[in-house]
Formats: sequence, C-alpha cells, structure tokens
Amino acid sequence: MDQRTRRVSAIAGAVVAAVVGLSGCSDDPKPAEGKKPSASGSPVADASEPADGVSSPASGVDRSSAEKAVAGWVAALIKGDIEQACLLMAEPADGSEPARVGSEKTCGADAPERERMEAALGKFKESFTPDPPSDDPKVEVTQAPGAGDKVTVPASEISVDGQALDKVVLSHSTGVTQDQLDINVESSRIQGSWYVTNLDFNLG
Repeated sequence: MDQRTRRVSAIAGAVVAAVVGLSGCSDDPKPAEGKKPSASGSPVADASEPADGVSSPASGVDRSSAEKAVAGWVAALIKGDIEQACLLMAEPADGSEPARVGSEKTCGADAPERERMEAALGKFKESFTPDPPSDDPKVEVTQAPGAGDKVTVPASEISVDGQALDKVVLSHSTGVTQDQLDINVESSRIQGSWYVTNLDFNLG
C-alpha cells in the first residue's frame, strides 16, 4: 500500500469510525478501496423520550436549520468539543425503530460511550482544521436548504475561517487531487430540529 493510499484510508477510516464505530457496529472499520464509506448512527437517545435538556440554550447547540446544525458540528469537531458534536448528531427513524438523537445523557462526560466518542470523533480535528488554526473557528454553510426534511451539504459549501472544507481536508492529504475527493454531510429534521445524520466520504 503506497503513501497516498495509506493517507486516504486513514481519513476514510476516521469518518466511518466516528459514526459507525460509536454505535458498536465495528471497532476497526476498514473501507475497501474505491468504495464509498457511508456512516449513519451515533451514541444517541430515543427521540420519543425526553432529551435531558438538549434544547437548553445553555448547551449552545443551535438546531434551528440544517446549515446551523452542520456548521455547529464541524466547529465542535475542530475545537475538540466532543459533547457538542454528539448533541448535534442523530439517527433517523428506520422502519419500526424510532429516531434517536444526541442528549446530555448519551453525550456527556459520564456517557458509557464517552471514551470511544473521544477517540473516534477526535480524528476529525486535524483533517478539518485549516492552516493557520484558530481557537474559535468560524464555520459557515453557504448552500441553501433543500426541500423536505433532509439536506445534503457538500464540503465545498462549508467554509472554515474562509477556506472550503474540502480544500482543508485536501491540504492534510497526500497524493489526492481535488477531483478525487467527495465529502458530503447530511442533515435531517427530526421532531422540528436539525441534526447531522450522515457523513459520506468518496474517492473517485
């Protein structure tokens, strides 16, 4: 495996581990070359149950739009704020399974999956941090919201301190060109609030 492939696999592995790994599906996911890892699921609580104050203004979590949820999630990952990132994650309802959303109980310091959350989500910090880094990154999502309760935002429409997120990730990669990198963040509206529900990473 050459240096380019190793670096790309590390980034893709971090994407998958950060979400799929947290739900206990896999401890060491290995996406196949040329495939598109797709991640959904997180350390979340049943949306039909009280969310332990996740809507509290004190949490600093803004789920009022897809753009704000995605921007807040990316900013939290860069700052290493695992709890805030988790609070902005959810798993949509699937058949008889109810939607599950991040809550203070499942995302806080005493959460059962806290250690795995820190290990997995922490892998985004380097890949998403632009040069020069800042303690309080300004993240903006410029894409207008789509119709319905699901929006897919390409990394090119997410800026961190004025730099497109796909270019930031590319700057931390070796042997990867712009046309080979395809990153999309999915946000879904669940019971009136928006959450990050999927992260799609593709190498063309």
